[in-house]
Amino acid sequence: MPLEHSNNNTETVLLLIHLQKKKKMKTLNKEQQSKITPPQALELLKAGNTRFVDNLRINRNLLQMMNDTSDGQWPFAAIVSCMDSRTSAELIFDQGLGDIFSIRLAGAVISDNVLGSLEYACKVAGSKFIVVLGHTKCGAIKGACDAVEMGNLTGLLNKITPSVFAEKSVKENRTSGNSEFVEAVTNLHVEKSVQAIMEQSKILRDMILNAEVGIIGGVYDVETGLVTFMEHTMILGADKDIAVAV
Repeated sequence: MPLEHSNNNTETVLLLIHLQKKKKMKTLNKEQQSKITPPQALELLKAGNTRFVDNLRINRNLLQMMNDTSDGQWPFAAIVSCMDSRTSAELIFDQGLGDIFSIRLAGAVISDNVLGSLEYACKVAGSKFIVVLGHTKCGAIKGACDAVEMGNLTGLLNKITPSVFAEKSVKENRTSGNSEFVEAVTNLHVEKSVQAIMEQSKILRDMILNAEVGIIGGVYDVETGLVTFMEHTMILGADKDIAVAV
């Protein structure tokens, strides 16, 4: 679905982006959050990643942000990403305290706890966009590719295993030693995670199909810092041709 800005709210998001570029961005307040549309929320994330890649991150007053958020928070987006030490969503998207919810666990797998967290972020706290963020050279993906079994990690990796079996483009050396295979499984796992959110949460599915919230998958490159958004995974409104098991 194309990213179209609402005429009523475009001025708000353009102001936010302008302030970010001028490095004067403060913590979002409730009014600003309420005026951000889902497409605009995604644009804010894209703009932040561009700043990160270009090493033009905003010099924020974190103490002031801490004070500003002491009585409440109004994040405009929720990011499900890996626990990998290189993939902090706040840094990757150049956001400050109170700007985004960051849900992190190995492999960015979708569980009941993740779904509950996303439901809180969007239905209760007003976030406008969900990003499922995989990344290159992911240890969890590699573990699933090699069928690693170790304590409680086994159950977590089993949530990635369906993507390993479903990936058919790589015929030989289907192990963690083949970067092409790992990348293909990563992309497929992100796609399946977006679909899992749509299938397993009626609250989020209804909000997304009603265009109250958007969702998209993406992959972060640990070598370049660039997030590649998988536009074919984006769902915003009922016009998107999707197959959801209900």
